[in-house]
Amino acid sequence: MNLVDIHLLQPVPPANLNRDDLGSPKDVIFGGVRRGRLSSQSQKRAVRRHFDGLSLLSPEERAVRTRLLVKELLGRLQDLPDADIVVPTALRVLGLELDEAGRTEYLLFLGHREIDRLAEKIRDHLSGLRDVADAVARATAEKRERKKAVAKQIPDDLKRAFASVLDGGKAVDIALFGRMLADRPEWNVDAACQVAHAISTHRVDREFDFYTAVDDLQPREETGAGMMGEMEYYAATFYRYANVNLDQLIHNLQGDRDLALRAVEAFLRAFIYALPSGKQNAFAAHSLPQFIAILVRADSGPRNLAAAFEKPVYPRDGKSLTGLSVEALMEYWEKLDEAFGKPNREWVAIVNLSDGELSYHADKRKATVEEAVEEAIRGVRELLGGP
Repeated sequence: MNLVDIHLLQPVPPANLNRDDLGSPKDVIFGGVRRGRLSSQSQKRAVRRHFDGLSLLSPEERAVRTRLLVKELLGRLQDLPDADIVVPTALRVLGLELDEAGRTEYLLFLGHREIDRLAEKIRDHLSGLRDVADAVARATAEKRERKKAVAKQIPDDLKRAFASVLDGGKAVDIALFGRMLADRPEWNVDAACQVAHAISTHRVDREFDFYTAVDDLQPREETGAGMMGEMEYYAATFYRYANVNLDQLIHNLQGDRDLALRAVEAFLRAFIYALPSGKQNAFAAHSLPQFIAILVRADSGPRNLAAAFEKPVYPRDGKSLTGLSVEALMEYWEKLDEAFGKPNREWVAIVNLSDGELSYHADKRKATVEEAVEEAIRGVRELLGGP
């Protein structure tokens, strides 16, 4: 397996970036103590949003996650007089049911090219879709019976025409993070990227902020707050990890090596700079990583280094928690390489802004994030056999 590993250590001031159903910041027990946690899903969402500001990827190389596919298609087909009939019919031909509001039953992860192709297929097969729509209109409104009516009325040529529309569309989001539809496994895409739940390298205790708000129009003779409440938060130094399987990425992007290279660069930049956005208006916890390690490896498996913090880091020797975390990570990294070996071909780039010493790979240190990303992309380019 040819892959890219990225490890970050990131001190975050008081924040609630990723919360549970009760509004509490997410956490986990690891090494016998409570740790702060950022879910993988929240980090992936932050990465995808950060893509919007990067020129590396064009809009058609991106994807959207939505239940409003009907609305999106109607926007592309507004010149068709019966678009409101043939569009839902086309989705039912694909096996997608709609609720009373015209939304799909679940969120769909679709590339913009896939949506464009679906609109084109609808234009090309208006007659067949109208015939199916007529059959559905005559069927009972009960869902199971409607599905049976659709299945019976779809001509084979119409089935074949729509069968290959959803192939991933060379959308980088889908290629990286995958797609899973339980009732349509032929549309599934195995993710090329794995993102770990970020955990704090040390124990955390959730704290409470009691806040009040004043009613600006309240008469001066009246006292008391206009509203009050509590907000939970914690501060933590997070270990964040992700990897990209280059072979799977190229496969998902239908062999497009140039796009795969740009996808890796976009992901690295987004993962470094993007954080989940929960409660940022209240906390403005816009911190950046103090330690970044990017590895490009040939014929190797991914290595999550979270076990370096199974024994939680505690302040000592006048050093920061981040610096002590760097030293724990480097020590564990060296032990793993000694025990399990290193790949024959490896590119390593490290940026360390902390007060922690680089006991391992000190010669791989780069002065800037730009230099580290460029070194990683050079390694990826060599692995992919490009110029």
